[in-house]
Amino acid sequence: MSTENLPQSPEQPPRKPRVAVVFGGRSSEHGISVVTAGAVLRAIDRTKYDVLPIGITRDGRWALTADEPERMAIIDRQQPNVEQLAESSEGGVVLPLDPADREVVYSEPGSVPKALGEVDVVFPMLHGPYGEDGTLQGLLELSGVPYVGSGVLASAVGQDKEYMKRVFTSFGLKVGPYVVIRPREWELDPAVARKKIIDFAGDHGWPLFVKPARAGSSFGITKVDSFEGLDEAIEEAQRHDPKIIVEALLRGREIECGVLEFEDGPRASVPAEIPPVQSHDFYDFEAKYIDSASGIVPAPLTEEQTAEVRRLAVEAFDAASCEGLVRADFFLTEDGEFVINEINTMPGFTPISMYPRMWQETGVSYPELVDRLVQAALRRSTGLR
Repeated sequence: MSTENLPQSPEQPPRKPRVAVVFGGRSSEHGISVVTAGAVLRAIDRTKYDVLPIGITRDGRWALTADEPERMAIIDRQQPNVEQLAESSEGGVVLPLDPADREVVYSEPGSVPKALGEVDVVFPMLHGPYGEDGTLQGLLELSGVPYVGSGVLASAVGQDKEYMKRVFTSFGLKVGPYVVIRPREWELDPAVARKKIIDFAGDHGWPLFVKPARAGSSFGITKVDSFEGLDEAIEEAQRHDPKIIVEALLRGREIECGVLEFEDGPRASVPAEIPPVQSHDFYDFEAKYIDSASGIVPAPLTEEQTAEVRRLAVEAFDAASCEGLVRADFFLTEDGEFVINEINTMPGFTPISMYPRMWQETGVSYPELVDRLVQAALRRSTGLR
């Protein structure tokens, strides 16, 4: 029987890739993560992607949230949180555990679980522990869901300032002097641990910077000018991480550079300079996110210095086996040498954040930046690569 004259069923239009934007989380950077996700939700191309916002509360519940980026901003110096955005105080979102199934399910107590559809890629806008440090990346690897940004190893290395510096040193990148105090050292004998820092100060001088080893957004950092302020600084750092790192002061200019994964590999943006902030001892959280300290983009460097810092930024990206994006932070010392301070594998995307500003100046707009990151994630498979 001929089928030529039978009515033909209309072809279904191809399904748009579904992007789950995951934000919030259990770290002290919860609020900044929400702000960052709001900026991404405003910028992502809705004609090209379906979007599913998922917030992680401060106690770790995965919540279905309203797609209302205007509510995800710092207002009157107050940071937003997922609890304010969650559609329910009890419901939870569950990722698939079978790599062959990308169906996301939402359930509430006493109700039949509801399928939310398949997710093609996760955009994890999480900062700090329990999100940026490889833990979420490991979960997504087990689920078989591609995601934006670096994998498990690079994310963990990028979160731990000690091992980040060890990796950079092994690849020939210059880092500043530092000493690490592990939780066991402090618990066994605080006097011995304290002496370790005092001896370090004897070698490198005051002031010192006492930091949580695995935190970001400048949380928990104290500039210590003498022995008298040391214990208070250690206590503040340990509120964020039981492991602390103490760094010597590097005199010089603060230079940042963005790295973005293109089809042919990573490229560096024009660099930016963070000028001294008169109202702050250093570029701390308040300066970054509340008082809107303005970086200089592009940084006033010579052509040779610009080329060198861009080269070093890509070298740091490769040294830590990063993917997707990185912001690399350097000091340009008084003798003209670039010293790498750290990388950030999921830098801030707030409207005043340096990473998107550097790429805007390089010729990649904010919406294009978001699109390139999603496309890079869709090109990659999960698992060993």
